[in-house]
Amino acid sequence: MPVLAGKRALVTGGARRIGRALALSLAAEGADVVITSRQVNCKVEDAVTELQRLGVRARAVACQVGDPASVRTAIASATEYLGGLDLLVNNAGAFETAALQDITPEQWDAMFSTNTRGPFLTAQAAYPHLKAAHGRIVNIGSLGGMHPWATHAHYCTSKAALHMLSQTMAKTWAPEIAVNCVAPGMIVLGETHDAAYDSFAKKTPMQRNGSADDVAAAVLFFASCPSFITGQLLAVDGGLGLN
Repeated sequence: MPVLAGKRALVTGGARRIGRALALSLAAEGADVVITSRQVNCKVEDAVTELQRLGVRARAVACQVGDPASVRTAIASATEYLGGLDLLVNNAGAFETAALQDITPEQWDAMFSTNTRGPFLTAQAAYPHLKAAHGRIVNIGSLGGMHPWATHAHYCTSKAALHMLSQTMAKTWAPEIAVNCVAPGMIVLGETHDAAYDSFAKKTPMQRNGSADDVAAAVLFFASCPSFITGQLLAVDGGLGLN
């Protein structure tokens, strides 16, 4: 029996890259899945088709995670389709490289809007549904939220805030909802080969960079483990953070 058979999941930013891998891993374990994307286009529908091929119900809804009205509409649409909600994966995120002294207030606010405000708004809107189902939340943080990266100050700070938000959610919404956070390190998703990737792999104790499947395995763990495990931050980095 698939470990998530009969469960209802929502994955923000689930149409591409890591989010798509997360949605597919949940569907492969029997969960019905709704994914969000800023716009529902043919590429997003391709992701839905791929999910449906796994024998589960799947749908995409449009959502701007930093916009409260958009989030409320997306949650209402998702829960109506699924008949409730057992699992929320806050995956939608932004990433940018910029020197600290050059970051504009607009860049700073945009980063926090997606990486911190988005998970807050989405979890808040999903709260009554998750509480009723004794559900779970898995937030996708970052190794950058645990270690300062000189050229990613706004990104690192937004993810550090998400890590604290995850712990606060876990404490506040217990015992009905378990909340945990996955912090990926260097994850390579089939991009064009870059010498920088080799450099990170050599610095990593496990001597390789991570994959989307590594992140998906961590999310699946939190989605199916005992609900007594809550408020945890799990680095998926091959030991890179030990350096």
